Amino acid sequence: MNIVIFTNTFTPHVGGVARSVEAFTEEYRKRGHRVLVIAPEFANTPENETDVIRVPALQNFNASDFSVALPIPAGLSDALAAFQPDIIHAQHPFLLGMTAVRLARYFQVPLVFTHHTLYEQYTHYVPGDSPLLKRFVIELATDYANLSDQVFAPSESIRDLLLERGVTRPVRVVPTGVYVERFAHGDGAAFRNEQQIPPGAFVVGHLGRLAPEKNLAFLAEAVAEFVKHQRSAYFLVVGTGPSEQAIREIFSRAGIDDRLRVCGTLTHERLASALNAMNLFAFASKSETQGMVLTEAMAAGLPVVALDATGAREVVQDRVNGRLLHEESIAAFEGALEELSRLSSQQMQERIRAARETAAAFSMERSAENALECYQALCGETPKHSPEEERAWEQVMARIKAEWEIVSSFTRAGDKALSDRHSTDDNR
Repeated sequence: MNIVIFTNTFTPHVGGVARSVEAFTEEYRKRGHRVLVIAPEFANTPENETDVIRVPALQNFNASDFSVALPIPAGLSDALAAFQPDIIHAQHPFLLGMTAVRLARYFQVPLVFTHHTLYEQYTHYVPGDSPLLKRFVIELATDYANLSDQVFAPSESIRDLLLERGVTRPVRVVPTGVYVERFAHGDGAAFRNEQQIPPGAFVVGHLGRLAPEKNLAFLAEAVAEFVKHQRSAYFLVVGTGPSEQAIREIFSRAGIDDRLRVCGTLTHERLASALNAMNLFAFASKSETQGMVLTEAMAAGLPVVALDATGAREVVQDRVNGRLLHEESIAAFEGALEELSRLSSQQMQERIRAARETAAAFSMERSAENALECYQALCGETPKHSPEEERAWEQVMARIKAEWEIVSSFTRAGDKALSDRHSTDDNR
């Protein structure tokens, strides 16, 4: 098959969607399929990419590390015509996702949409964030899903949520898999030595984008309480983002900043070594659609402590491969960390074995086969979409544009009022 993937994030950006696209693309190509990726430009974009078309983009949108695609350059339709797509797969409902709809209709091929993200959890990156904007973002994603021929949900929780929100298209659970063998082995001892962590220390780890929507203030507070009461404990954080300073401040206030290690973004062997330097993995995000970093951690043999939320509940089995907490409290989370740290060697080995078994069940090979099976079935059908669907989509877009303009006007008015007030104060 000839598969076209539209994504708003891709390498060298390090994030869940970018890694998902990269992994599925690799697996499809291994099986002899051609894959064309349409993605924004990023700083340090690799040169001489194969079957990747880059779209000009604005970098670091509103202080995030995402890109915003600019109008599509001339020639994209010609490039797709030469590629002869059998299927188009959109990873987002906006920006390049909108182009994916138009081109799927133009080439009369099936459109697949993966609902990777709970978009309403990310509206704080937009000026004038409001409850109305959150509602419109949910409506946008739902209506986009109903324009597609097939929706992929990364977890059962998200499948159920999409159905509750009114998605009427077929929804199939297709998580991004984990390359178990890439995380199973790493030089944890050498990584500890590099980070000046004693060989016998008990290391709680975390991996991910350090951003507010990941509930990192809560996580840092809970881990800090644990570390404060355990003299041999350390917190090893892999990732970068705007919440890094907040994590550092929490540990500093607790007087244990000497037992915090934030080592930035890591990939490949370095990431595997960092994970293998940990004893267990801590995760408090409630905005995930799947437990991608959790399966990576489990591939390294790490039991997980997580809050019961979308993505985590499909991966973490309470008191089997970790702890899944229904109560979001510092005391409960600290208690779970302490409980695991006090397990006997045999009990810990049982948790490690269960974690590795869970990771194997979420292997990338299984996920790719799942997706390709669905692609094959779709290619045997003729996509059917009514003019009413198209008009409904245009109406949603018009409403979102109107909401954006209203919110933006309030934001500009507020900024002007504050500016005028400060000018008056300065002249007193």
